[in-house]
Amino acid sequence: MLAPETLVRHELAGLSVRVVDAAHEGYVGVEGRVVDETANTLLVEDDSGVMQVQKAGATFEFALDDCETGDVSYAVVEGERLVARPARRTELTGDSKWR
Repeated sequence: MLAPETLVRHELAGLSVRVVDAAHEGYVGVEGRVVDETANTLLVEDDSGVMQVQKAGATFEFALDDCETGDVSYAVVEGERLVARPARRTELTGDSKWR
């Protein structure tokens, strides 16, 4: 189940996200849907296009919809916790530091 506590172990593509703080001022306030992810960046799409945001040095707020209740909760995550290949970060076995 996708919850704020387990967000870093899940696929981020498709989630709504907002950059709440960043070392690069141009990233602050970027808001939209995650359309892709690399080891070091999130690609966030809004009405004006897609922006590539560096994970390290940024703080993200993800909106998590509860399909059963319709409630929305928010998870604030330091970008450094997301820096890794998506497949490596989300794996459940092996020597991943995200287990």
